[in-house]
Amino acid sequence: MTPFLTSERFELWRPQASDLPDLVRLLEHPEMTRFLGPASADAKSQFDRLMRNAGSWMLHGYGIFYLREHGGAEILASCGVFHSWRGFGKGMDDTAEAGWIVRQDWWGKGVAREAVGTALAWFDATHAPRPVRCMIEEGNTASERVAAALGFVRYDSHTEEDGARTVLHLYERASALS
Repeated sequence: MTPFLTSERFELWRPQASDLPDLVRLLEHPEMTRFLGPASADAKSQFDRLMRNAGSWMLHGYGIFYLREHGGAEILASCGVFHSWRGFGKGMDDTAEAGWIVRQDWWGKGVAREAVGTALAWFDATHAPRPVRCMIEEGNTASERVAAALGFVRYDSHTEEDGARTVLHLYERASALS
């Protein structure tokens, strides 16, 4: 098998059933779920995520990639553009949404910017012109920097009434071809 896309340092792979153990490991570090809402490192949660990601590919022709170093076996990140329905409107239902989760030991190394940048270039070439949105939990300044570097601009916020009143900032990026 070969990766779907490559960047300077990484291979971007479409979801495979064999990815589940690495997806669980991706979130094992306690800091990994700080800004990921209800996500957890348990197998059921990651199985559900794997199935949603595979479903986005099957139904819409695009989705999240699992990132590996060139020639490597371990998943280092989950990055790309997937089809989303968040259920609160504000442009976040039935839309293309960018997302990135980078394993803790790879933080601060430009992984998300490189991988999502590669995925967005492919998405623009094959699925544009259309906007891509993303949401970032308030306080996640690292992801806000990635979003800005990739051309996302904040357009709204949403407050989740989840007991902790989580504030999500909503961003949009116009297609490079529009």
